[in-house]
Amino acid sequence: MKIKQIIIASTLLVSVASFAQKDELKALKKIYAKEEIKGADLVQYKALVAKLEPLATEEADKVYAGFYKSMTPVLESLAIDRTMPPIQVQMAMAKLVSPKAISDLAIGLNTTLDYEKKSGKKVYTDDILETITSFKPEFLNYAIALGDQKKYKEASEVLYAIYQLDKKDQEKLYYAASYAVNGNDYDNALKYYQELKTLNYSGEQTMYFAKNTISGQEEYFNTKAERDNLVKLKTHSNPREEKVPSKRGEIYKNIAVILLQKDKNEEAKTAITDARKANPDDVSLIVTEADLYYKLKDIDTYKRLVNEALVKNPNDASLVFNLGVVSNSANQFEEAGKYYRKAIELDPNFIDAYLNLADNILKPDTKLVEDINKLGSSTSDKDLKRYQALTVERKKLFTEVMPIYEKALELSEKLDQNIEKNKIQTNDIKSNLKTVYSFLELSEKSKALKAKM
Repeated sequence: MKIKQIIIASTLLVSVASFAQKDELKALKKIYAKEEIKGADLVQYKALVAKLEPLATEEADKVYAGFYKSMTPVLESLAIDRTMPPIQVQMAMAKLVSPKAISDLAIGLNTTLDYEKKSGKKVYTDDILETITSFKPEFLNYAIALGDQKKYKEASEVLYAIYQLDKKDQEKLYYAASYAVNGNDYDNALKYYQELKTLNYSGEQTMYFAKNTISGQEEYFNTKAERDNLVKLKTHSNPREEKVPSKRGEIYKNIAVILLQKDKNEEAKTAITDARKANPDDVSLIVTEADLYYKLKDIDTYKRLVNEALVKNPNDASLVFNLGVVSNSANQFEEAGKYYRKAIELDPNFIDAYLNLADNILKPDTKLVEDINKLGSSTSDKDLKRYQALTVERKKLFTEVMPIYEKALELSEKLDQNIEKNKIQTNDIKSNLKTVYSFLELSEKSKALKAKM
């Protein structure tokens, strides 16, 4: 008898809970449907969400409980007094938005979309799609602001959440991966890059521009048809197109680099091999594979791959320059010098090629100075002749390197000297030139240089 009473009591409790959660769902739906959300509505909405969550047992109830909870920040944003000054509105919005809130929103909305697609009942599908379209630009601005503050990990989380909201927007996944790398969040970066690889994302596209005839400003258009239509209407002029190259090589390279950092060398090799099989004509992937073997200190394979890339792209100054760097590391100085000169021939503004060539030319100077120091203060005819011969050799080197440093300085000074890296480079070149002028006794050149230091 007692057991029977307990069973009946339990059934009553389940029934009461079931009725309660239905009431909460109805109340939430009623508030959600309001055209205008006020403070009191929001307080009641939050209380109902908190009450409903532990009660929901059926799949539909769980889905919609999650949906209402995830939409809380959206309703809070709608309740903000828009008559306030814009800066106060922005501050109020900033308090509501966080990487976790956007991620939770993405999960709640996608779960609801999946459920309604499965059930065939579109209760909130259209509303969700409208919400995504409306709020994506704000979330993107938030991600950009985080990036500007160097909060790269947080920016990456927001961008990934935006991608979760709209999986057709694969570009946001690419930028989520890039920000994750900048934030040293290599686990998530690898996850995002591998997802991009699975999606076969390239990012290759054509961008369409035209100048607004009223403002005079160039504007970007999503499609050629949209741009061309406005040009026909004469509201825009000067149409142009810009090709965005494939990012596939960079994606595969970063996968390999991250795997290398994790000491997963064989996985890194496999990642590049698979990538090249899928994209045999992609020169950037050959370069990526070359970089991989360079990091593994397999110089022979590195050089073979770079030369393979040069066959496909013989005018790539960076590839030729890299061959110079590797040859120099292998103490093949004459070969390195040829590569640096070739890089300058291909790109006369390649500052690093000038600097490396100058360093390459001056390699023998260390030995010449050692030999001079060994002579000590000896005044014998033999040692004096030896000293003079060594000094002549040094003058030859300094005379050869002088125009190279002068060209490097000319190029470096054209760069933005407010950037610390450029400023340091320019000062280093000036210091080297000062030594050259002093040794060659070029007093006028030395004075002119001092005036610039």
